Amino acid sequence: AKDYELRQYETAKWVSTVIRGETQKEAMRQGFWKLFHYIQGKNEKEMKIDMTVPVTCLVKSGCTDFKISFFVPFEHQDCPPQPTDSDVFIEERKAAALFVRSFGGFASPEKYAEEADALARTLRNRGQPFHEDFFYTAGYDSPFKLFNRHNEVWYFKK
Repeated sequence: AKDYELRQYETAKWVSTVIRGETQKEAMRQGFWKLFHYIQGKNEKEMKIDMTVPVTCLVKSGCTDFKISFFVPFEHQDCPPQPTDSDVFIEERKAAALFVRSFGGFASPEKYAEEADALARTLRNRGQPFHEDFFYTAGYDSPFKLFNRHNEVWYFKK
């Protein structure tokens, strides 16, 4: 469709942390730094790992817990180094079909929520079943990139 796409993602490992009781913006900031320290060597192998995109944030309706995640690079998928920070963990996300809406600019939590609402409305109007109680935000750019930024919101297909 012109305003969203349906993607199939394979099973993959992500390094994640959950930040509780903060605003989404503050949770993203704290979560990003915890995960950044992990890829900078705060892991049992003291290994530096390349930064990957997207950085995702799980947003559940009516919940102030946010799960921030980095994709584990392909060369580490089989055996990612274990985090040494007890708040950081490796998770395996199962293969899934996702409805994706892309947009540009600097994405605030409000902008992500707006885009998620627009995607949800479109999916409902088209009779597409999806899990409505949560969505993921996905950011692809460094804060220093000023133009042609790429952001997404994801809903899981039922």
